Amino acid sequence: MTDVRELLLEHGLDKARQLVLDKAERQRLDIAAAVMAEEEHQLGICHAGFALTSLPHKDTREEVWRKEGHRVTLLVESGRDRQAKPIGIPYGSKARMILIYLQTQAVRTSSREVELGRSMKAWMTAMGMGTTGGATYRLVTEQARRIGACRLTFFTDVAGGELRTNGAFVENEFSLAGTMNDNQPTLWQECVRLNEAFYRSLIDHPVPVSETALRHLANKSMAIDVYIWTAYRLHALTKTTKVSWPALFAQFGSGFALLKHFKPAFIDSLKTALAAYPDARIDVEEAGVVLHPSRPPIAKARERIGIM
Repeated sequence: MTDVRELLLEHGLDKARQLVLDKAERQRLDIAAAVMAEEEHQLGICHAGFALTSLPHKDTREEVWRKEGHRVTLLVESGRDRQAKPIGIPYGSKARMILIYLQTQAVRTSSREVELGRSMKAWMTAMGMGTTGGATYRLVTEQARRIGACRLTFFTDVAGGELRTNGAFVENEFSLAGTMNDNQPTLWQECVRLNEAFYRSLIDHPVPVSETALRHLANKSMAIDVYIWTAYRLHALTKTTKVSWPALFAQFGSGFALLKHFKPAFIDSLKTALAAYPDARIDVEEAGVVLHPSRPPIAKARERIGIM
């Protein structure tokens, strides 16, 4: 894989962009340059369970979403409307960015109460989402509705047994439908409260990530998942570790019927995620990927919230 960090350090952005062959590589150079130029990364937070499992990438008709990870299983159950019809499982990059925003704000303020403000445009900008066009607002509103209605359970293997965490993402109805106009749609709701069990579990198991990095990955759901996974795994390694393609397929391969179709999509997402995490050291081999101990993506922030 192209080492975008080395290219940037050796040649600078303008020259490096001339040396790569395709548009995707140039976009990755832009991402890496923006992340490397950030002097003080803003702390983002994600539950460790989402570093080992994930939501769907695309809409699904399943009413219960089950995802296996390393010693962790996630169940997400669709909520239902007044007519008992399934509302749907949260999916895609918008759902991920909404949840990361809520988790980050809750940890940042040490409170389950997350203020959204009055402007949906400002709120979406803070999450790194584009705010042009009504279709984007409708998609964010739909994902918020699904997040507000669903139930989730984390099963975690522990010594001698299994830890089960039941709950939801949020306690109160998470509805964003408000007064809509092209310039400044307002929020119907100005505050959302995280579910207590989910909040407590988040406080116990946070994964620090860079908000700058995530803003550049905001429309790429698999790249977001891979970035969070690498942020969780690499800093804790004490030795080189291999992860097989079947194991990667089990964790990240939802939406792919065959491993041979999954591999190129994963490699593409890995390249993009690593552009947002320039200190990450990962090699791709025939049998899978090789993880090397790496600096965390946001080391100073880890110290601020007491994670070693």
